Amino acid sequence: MDGEASSVYIVLYSVMPTSFSHVFDTPVYQGKTSFPTGVFINGQFRDGSEDTTIDVINPTNGSTITKVPEATAKDVDIAVEAAQKAFETVWGLNRPGSERSRLMIKLASAMEACADELAALDALDNGKTFNWAKAIDVPFAIELIRYYAGWADKIHGQVMETTEGKLTYTRHEPIGVVGQIIPWNYPLMMMCMKIGPALATGNCVVLKPSEFTPLSALRMCSLLKEVGFPPGVVNVLVGYGHTVGNAISTHNGIEKVAFTGSTLTGRKVMEAAAKSNLKNVTLELGGKSPNVIFNDADLEQAVNWSFWGIFWNHGQACIAGSRIFVQSGIYDKFLEKFTEKTKTIKMGDPFAADTYQGPQVSNIQHDRITGYIKSGKEQGATVHYGGEPYSGEGYFVNPTIFVDAKPDMKIMQEEIFGPVCCVVKFEDEDDVIRQANDTIYGLAAAVFSKNIDRALSVAHKLKAGSIWVNSYSHISVNAPFGGFKQSGIGREFGEEALHNYVNVKSVHVNLGLAVPEV
Repeated sequence: MDGEASSVYIVLYSVMPTSFSHVFDTPVYQGKTSFPTGVFINGQFRDGSEDTTIDVINPTNGSTITKVPEATAKDVDIAVEAAQKAFETVWGLNRPGSERSRLMIKLASAMEACADELAALDALDNGKTFNWAKAIDVPFAIELIRYYAGWADKIHGQVMETTEGKLTYTRHEPIGVVGQIIPWNYPLMMMCMKIGPALATGNCVVLKPSEFTPLSALRMCSLLKEVGFPPGVVNVLVGYGHTVGNAISTHNGIEKVAFTGSTLTGRKVMEAAAKSNLKNVTLELGGKSPNVIFNDADLEQAVNWSFWGIFWNHGQACIAGSRIFVQSGIYDKFLEKFTEKTKTIKMGDPFAADTYQGPQVSNIQHDRITGYIKSGKEQGATVHYGGEPYSGEGYFVNPTIFVDAKPDMKIMQEEIFGPVCCVVKFEDEDDVIRQANDTIYGLAAAVFSKNIDRALSVAHKLKAGSIWVNSYSHISVNAPFGGFKQSGIGREFGEEALHNYVNVKSVHVNLGLAVPEV
């Protein structure tokens, strides 16, 4: 695109058994991959129960990359049965933490050996650039598996001081079969974020990747087999939310469900979980994150991190800093420099060496984002930069900066999930804290100031689960991540994530107590 060498896509697929073969001949990656893509249950790939398939679409041009078997509710039943059997016989309390750790370390090493391939798969069906997937997504996914491998033999309870006549202690036991539903914006990273703590604590998994981006998850299934995970420990079913996602949320054989996605869908998952067996729920949902920049901020630092915070991954991030509040003393200068940097964004083929922004993941997402841009214009906000439709093929959206946006506008209140932001002028600290917290969400926020007292004071007043000071979107595997308000329930990452996957049992041992007299 735009004079760059385009990727050469050679795709071969057959229906029974379904497999995927692809030759990458691109400016940044040359290689070939071939692996089965069936419904992965009990360590085997198979066709779905209805013998139907799902088209995997290339968002760069709208063409079909391949077809994968579609899982249905019946396949969820089969997968849960396989997972339960594995839990009772070869995993869970039957597999010491040290052995779970060993397998997870082997999985991380296997991922490392094919890191470029995994990055290319995410770039191919998600539209993210290969360079970003290779530099950020894949290494972080590998780090997640290694981090939780280190926890696998350290899941333990405590002994409580009660009386000399009684021994009391707790056990942290795996829940059993857990369901996991992941989105399309970071396919590999999201999978590892979910299976890491689940496997470390001894659970078996039934996972649904997004039907838009299933390829890296299916490639991971082959790696799980290769490194020796017992059949049934991890089961991967590509299907739609209203079938497979709903079946996971309502299944009485699944006692915990973890979901990452929109707040609207999160409500449905929670409702389904409550109406079935009242399963434990972890939800990592949407955001409308404020990025607060004070007059005394390092201007270059604020511009660079704000640019990263909104345009990284094409704005398709729950923590995207889409509301940029800039104090009046530097507002004009910030807007000028931020706009100049935004103009440098090179859009095009995800496999081109200089591409910063590829296409949005799907036509649905493209239309949703452009609908918000239209809404912003209609409600009276000013398009400072961008805002016009992309002129070429594919699901591309031009980076867009709004100014003069009012707090009650849709573009200020609702999650856009694309390369669109509002730059808003503010006067004082109390004013910006009020505006920043004026949202149903509370996932993330940032503060830029050279005054550390002010920065920390504001950080403590912002209602969000993750706050960055003088940076943006700089997460760590060992730091808990999750939201306040309607941004979710529970925490991912760090030791906190392990708590989502264990039942705590108290054991009371009588060492000589007599029956109390009444």
